[in-house]
Amino acid sequence: MRRVVSVTHYLLLALLLASSPAFAAGFGATPVEQFSVPDGFEVDLIYEVPGKTEGSWVSLTVDPKNRLIACDQYGGLYRIDVSTTPATIEKLAIEFEGAQGLLCAFGSLYANVNSRGDIAGIWRLTDTDGDDQYDKKEHIVPMNGGSEHGPHALILSQDGKRIITCAGNNTDLPSDIARSRVPKNWSEDHLLGRMPDARGHNANRMGPGGFILSMNPDGKDIELIATGFRNQYDIALNKEGELFTYDADMEWDVGTPWYRPTRINHVISGAEFGWRNGTGKWPAYYPDSFGAAVNIGPGSPTGICFGYGTNFPEKYQNALFICDWSYGNIHAVQLNEDGSSYSGSYETFATAAPLPVTDLAVHPDGALYFTIGGRRTQSGLYRIRYTGARNAMATEEDLNPPTRISKLAQRIRNLGPLGGRSAAKNQKVESKQAAKLRNLRQEIEATHLAEPTSQNLSLAIANLGHSDRAIRFASRIALEHQPVDQWRSQVEKLDSAQARILGVVALARCGESSDRDAAIATLSTINWNELAASERIDLLRAYGLIAIRLGAIEGEHRASVLTQLGSAFPSSNNEVDRELAQVLAYLQDENATGNIVSEMQTSPSQENQIHYAMTLRGVKTGWNQELREQYFQWFNDIQSARGGMSFGGFIENIKKAALENVSEEDRTKLAAILEFKPAADQASDAGEEKRELVQKWTVDELAQVIDSSRRKPDFNQGKSVFAAAQCYKCHRMGVQGGILGPDLTAAGGRFSTKDLIVSMVEPNKEVSDQYGATQFLTDDGRVVIGRVVNMSGNKLRVMTNMLDPSSLTDVDREAIETTRPAQASMMPSGLLDTFTPEEIADLIAYLRAGGRSDHPIFQKVLAQQ
Repeated sequence: MRRVVSVTHYLLLALLLASSPAFAAGFGATPVEQFSVPDGFEVDLIYEVPGKTEGSWVSLTVDPKNRLIACDQYGGLYRIDVSTTPATIEKLAIEFEGAQGLLCAFGSLYANVNSRGDIAGIWRLTDTDGDDQYDKKEHIVPMNGGSEHGPHALILSQDGKRIITCAGNNTDLPSDIARSRVPKNWSEDHLLGRMPDARGHNANRMGPGGFILSMNPDGKDIELIATGFRNQYDIALNKEGELFTYDADMEWDVGTPWYRPTRINHVISGAEFGWRNGTGKWPAYYPDSFGAAVNIGPGSPTGICFGYGTNFPEKYQNALFICDWSYGNIHAVQLNEDGSSYSGSYETFATAAPLPVTDLAVHPDGALYFTIGGRRTQSGLYRIRYTGARNAMATEEDLNPPTRISKLAQRIRNLGPLGGRSAAKNQKVESKQAAKLRNLRQEIEATHLAEPTSQNLSLAIANLGHSDRAIRFASRIALEHQPVDQWRSQVEKLDSAQARILGVVALARCGESSDRDAAIATLSTINWNELAASERIDLLRAYGLIAIRLGAIEGEHRASVLTQLGSAFPSSNNEVDRELAQVLAYLQDENATGNIVSEMQTSPSQENQIHYAMTLRGVKTGWNQELREQYFQWFNDIQSARGGMSFGGFIENIKKAALENVSEEDRTKLAAILEFKPAADQASDAGEEKRELVQKWTVDELAQVIDSSRRKPDFNQGKSVFAAAQCYKCHRMGVQGGILGPDLTAAGGRFSTKDLIVSMVEPNKEVSDQYGATQFLTDDGRVVIGRVVNMSGNKLRVMTNMLDPSSLTDVDREAIETTRPAQASMMPSGLLDTFTPEEIADLIAYLRAGGRSDHPIFQKVLAQQ
């Protein structure tokens, strides 16, 4: 909430704050005293960039003489010698501007220019006369890309022989690609179609989206590695030579089912990551989208690098450091081997407000250097040094911070002790197993660029049904690189259902309309009841791809698919139900319409409700007057929901699309609902249940009541309480919910019952740096408390209400008298005061079960009652 204080209060507060190290009149680069970093680390401000003459720095690299080179987003190149005190700053003489990626290699400076003009793309700068100044520039890879979603980072390949680079989704692929690890059969692939962004952003931009490629030092021999990104700014290789990036979806989409949190992607050969415009983003669980290694949350990804070469404790030397420009964070991501791929956890390593972090680099002096700036905001160069004990050891809390837990660790915890084997031995065994799986994946990936052979084909087919998802993905890509005539007849003969399903996915992507009948026949023999949830999703996606690419599923084929799937909805699995509803809607199954409407009405999260509303927009069968009324009444009820800037427009557009399938006669019958306009003071409360105060609960009172209760918890009621307390608006549980607060899916495995009670009853007791707010005191007496989520020039955009993320307060940077961490959490207090002890106990059980009624923790609690 925005807060304004009187002049008297302002004067008193100013006197108190003037003696604080956080006081910073004449706000320039963010003072180091305002940083929060782990114990043992120190932050130094190396250089405050004068904006009027040297701009706002967005990229950073180290040259062969250990000097840093930075580039202004709209201006020139600068060289910084950090061995002197103060650092020596030099503007390079060569005329050059706009590089959002820099790399010193092969005796040259490579710069990737992000521009709307014909200068966009990769340039090579060289010093031809040995005077320590670049005097020659060559445009070696022109790219047609611009805005801030254009060409970005450049890094060396693992063998040091090639350059790897990335570009955002407003960049066209280079015209002279020599070869592609990605099968060149990409398309939009939406079974029910997509809707463009409600505000028109990138409405005509189609797949394959952003990409990663490699090239020789002269810009030739371009090889496409992966596609389907939105705007991955940077890339990094780990010690095993595995590639990673940090990507995000459009922040205007927050609160919708197609918004995915910012995420670390493990970039394997031929990978597709599913960016499509508007509502079209592919879910991470699709078999033809590789998904995320680690979900981070809201933010705006910029520079990344591993901590290799720092003098930090070992934990941080092996961490992947990632920059979040909008929320002002540098996170340290711990990546764990998870089969042949990776999962992991993360912690906020450094944060301040504002801190528009743009890029970072490890220097040979063992420190981590980073820049802030971009969009003409105040820029600066900083250094993070480790000055703590040299024998610092990582603790269990360090390795698994409460903010996240790796999928691998969660799986191990669910399985229980492994025969008493020590943790160190377990880790060693798991590492060997991971290496073996990784080698198999890489062996399959090597065939992505090889000439088609029967041996390569056999290797791909043999591993389509592998238990490791990344190996299955690599195998399907390998299959798609083989001539389809050599393998289409083998798909129906594959042993496992998983292999047959992925074989049909490949056939749909590579085949012809004449393959439709055989593909449907292959899938129709699979027993739905024998499939795991992930296999059911793959099956549904396979049917969708058949309909999209090979031809409509109709007549007897429609009947056979409905026989297989018609009675399966709802299945109680969110991901399965989302996809199942789409297939049934496509088939115009009149028996499913009422069930989908019911799920739309009763789903506890607005994301699920919106998904079902959009799924139903084109359904023409199964309606009656009551269902129509329920469906369109939902559009009135959802007006209380909040999301990103495009949220309201999306809802309105879904309604308009649905009305196109309603006759004039039926519209007349629905007039009262369709013409409903809530009063301005009622709109924010529409559809929300009013609850009476039960008690102003304390931690001790609730803990005692819950501990003494012997009743069996009601999982469904716990889920309902989670929704009624508005937890879904900020927190994620599985695939449902928001991403502005911590993901609670794994909270039950990390926290006790009392821990969970404390976090809800006393949200101000401990506030994570990652989710903490900042208090700004301005020269006109305003106190604004919130989180900086965007910046432009001297204007900060502050989110003051997590329940309404599109409502932002502008703060003029030059008007700020002081800034300091807020003492209060942005999570509202008193959320449990309208619930009974029984309801709260059910909520705790739901949280501890991670939103899963079949979770071992929940089943154990049931058995004890």
